[in-house]
Amino acid sequence: MDTPHEIAPAAARYDPAEAEPRWQRAWDEAGCFAAPDIPDGTRPKYYVLEMFPYPSGRIHMGHVRNYTLGDVVARYKRARGFEVLHPMGWDAFGLPAENAARERGIHPAKWTYDNIATMRAELKRMGLSLDWSREFATCDPDYYGQQQALFLDFLEAGLVERKEAFVNWDPVDQTVLANEQVIDGRGWRSGAVVERRKLAQWFLSITRYADDLLAALDRLERWPERVRLMQRNWIGRSEGARVRFPLSRPVAGLAEIEVFTTRPDTLFGMSFLALSPDHPVTAALARENEEIARFVAACRTEGTTEAALETAEKRGVPTGLAVTNPLNGKAYPVWVANFVLMEYGTGAIFGCPAHDQRDLDFARKYGLSVTPVVLPEGAEAESFAIADTAFTGNGTLINSGFLDGLSVPEAKRRVVAELERLGAGRAAVQWRLRDWGVSRQRYWGCPIPVIHCDSCGIVPVPKSDLPVRLPEDVDFSRPGNPLDHHPTWKHVPCPRCGRPARRETDTFDTFVDSSWYFARFTAPRHGAPTNRDAADAWLPVDQYIGGIEHAILHLLYARFFTRAMRDTGHLGLASGEPFAGLFTQGMVKHETYRGADGRWLYPSEVEKRADGTAVVRGTDEPVTIGGIEAMSKSKRNTVDPGAIIDRYGADTARWFILADNPPERDMEWTEAGVAGAARFVQRLWRLVRGALPSLPPPGEPAPPGEAHALRRTTHRTIVAVTEALEGFAFNVAVARLHEFANAIADSAEDTPAALWARREALETMARLVAPMMPHLAEELWSMLRPGHGLVALLSWPEHDPALAASDTVTIAVQVMGKLRGTVTLSAAASEAEVLAAAEAEPNVARALAGRTIRKRIHVPGRVVNFVVG
Repeated sequence: MDTPHEIAPAAARYDPAEAEPRWQRAWDEAGCFAAPDIPDGTRPKYYVLEMFPYPSGRIHMGHVRNYTLGDVVARYKRARGFEVLHPMGWDAFGLPAENAARERGIHPAKWTYDNIATMRAELKRMGLSLDWSREFATCDPDYYGQQQALFLDFLEAGLVERKEAFVNWDPVDQTVLANEQVIDGRGWRSGAVVERRKLAQWFLSITRYADDLLAALDRLERWPERVRLMQRNWIGRSEGARVRFPLSRPVAGLAEIEVFTTRPDTLFGMSFLALSPDHPVTAALARENEEIARFVAACRTEGTTEAALETAEKRGVPTGLAVTNPLNGKAYPVWVANFVLMEYGTGAIFGCPAHDQRDLDFARKYGLSVTPVVLPEGAEAESFAIADTAFTGNGTLINSGFLDGLSVPEAKRRVVAELERLGAGRAAVQWRLRDWGVSRQRYWGCPIPVIHCDSCGIVPVPKSDLPVRLPEDVDFSRPGNPLDHHPTWKHVPCPRCGRPARRETDTFDTFVDSSWYFARFTAPRHGAPTNRDAADAWLPVDQYIGGIEHAILHLLYARFFTRAMRDTGHLGLASGEPFAGLFTQGMVKHETYRGADGRWLYPSEVEKRADGTAVVRGTDEPVTIGGIEAMSKSKRNTVDPGAIIDRYGADTARWFILADNPPERDMEWTEAGVAGAARFVQRLWRLVRGALPSLPPPGEPAPPGEAHALRRTTHRTIVAVTEALEGFAFNVAVARLHEFANAIADSAEDTPAALWARREALETMARLVAPMMPHLAEELWSMLRPGHGLVALLSWPEHDPALAASDTVTIAVQVMGKLRGTVTLSAAASEAEVLAAAEAEPNVARALAGRTIRKRIHVPGRVVNFVVG
């Protein structure tokens, strides 16, 4: 096709404000980035996806980094001959929109779709190679209606359960919060003190797949190890024993308390038994004991995450009950303790203070006994005692009757056998993972498609009635869930008996929305949740990119969803794994600034002086320059991407994002760095423009004779940049291209061979830089090859192995296997020349002085080792 523009002769500088929209239109008109519905198999498929954004209103530098990384991968893979799927959508439900409705008097849908329109325009300015035809928002009825259909299939398959459970309740937002959304005992958005409540909730049975979710992590070789470790810990498989302790009197119909423990070997060191404030025995006792009731009420206003409980003071209240240890027959007091969670294990623990720090802190506070039962290696049993630190290591058993002298593993096996013989316990595997509570008490979410009938119970909404749409006429002036107090929406006839019934007014946790969107992208307009042919052809996602903050919940829930979708017939994904490769990018950081009155200032409000000080722009008010921190609205150390694109162009922002650091590390956004990237953009444009009058015509064959040195640099650069992009070392690719630009600029000869090599180098530069600075690449290509189509549609340049081969080789030199130096020689050097150079290397020569060389070992191109006597 003809290119849409040729540089006017009078143009003195590259103008990104004019060029970038023009090339974006050209890509759109050519349909460069539209993926086929189903790959036809003539090219290998490649599905690259960045975690889709929440439409908050404006893109930020985190978005710029995330989507630039994904776009480089997509453009590169397309050039390498892959059929690429690179879609975009919006994670659009959630509390911010509902809060905006309350605060601003605007409907959540309008707030959300207005934000989407703004952010879509900003993302398009970045020149991302996205297939926008597949765009959807999770708040679109077409999307959430299919999500409701998935839920109904999960329900039919037994993967859904409704049960009562204790939850974190935010009294301001009036909704359930996940443990991770409770920060220091307060709601992550409202800041309100979170309460513990028991509510009927909908749960997805993720625990059914616990074994597979854990085992399959070992097969995710292209995932970061720290993410796999985080998921392993979250799933938390623990081997141990369930032990039954008879109660001194029955309570709540229970004559004994069951405890799961990973340390049955320490049972002889028992000092107390502790119950969760939410344990049924605790509830029964609280009804008759005011002190226990007050303690339970206090616990329900405290932090409930494991991290919060680890750092909180260990507190408890005695119950007056006792339990009997089945191994030694002794009685021990029963307490209610704030550090025991009902959600983990059985909601009860036996305390062995000598060998658990949490138990020790509790025992010291309340004067309970501390009996060591594991002796460290080298310690004396008669004198060994526990002070302020529990001993949690291995050793031999003491003070433990028939276990004395055994190692910890041996003692665990003997205890389990004895418990089973006594009928007091058994070996058990416990999972930290709990079923996923998906009920949320809010309006702006996907309605859960069930109906409650007094006669029929819980009745699924017929699929023919989907989607269950959110009503538009809702009242946000009252606290709580608008669906719950809507005058008509929740009142419907029962689909089975026709009697008056009630819709479920809870909506789904928004993590449900993001747990299958990647599958919907494969056929976003299909009349079922997936088109099996399309989904099976495109999935799994070959490269998924997003923040480490989603390492557990989102990624784990997505892994569960694909297994559930496979088992209900929506996917044929045998592995069950949605993301074959995962990359977690670092954060974008910036200096922080404070005015004289202590207020945070935006970088745009600050003027830096030559002496390193700063003032408020346009004034003499001094500014305190703070640390370099992750960009955040709260500290105002954010930079508006739109302003950067206005001033420098999208390619400059992209280049700086890629150049500054390895992409997995945090990076600092600096004005100087951005300005440097802008200068490089102009430099490449000048290199091409300045060379044009002297270059041979496009397509002319290379002149005969020996290849020019610049040609060797060109082909080695192709190899280096290709290797860097394959390995996600984008900053290395940038560095190699800077070196390549220097080599082109330094090649000043005007011989036919030199000029031909310069054209080849400049054309190669345009193609190599295209994944990173796509608009500039098109501009350069249009100057070099007018009328020869778009770089976006070109294949990746291929290197000539003969030209890319190195002229020299660096060889490590060892003496008795220890590295003493290196020598760099011609790749054609003979063995005698290599050995002579190695022996003459100064450090090696000193190591050999006065010693007899017994043997010279030469591994060509790699190493020389001198064996001396």
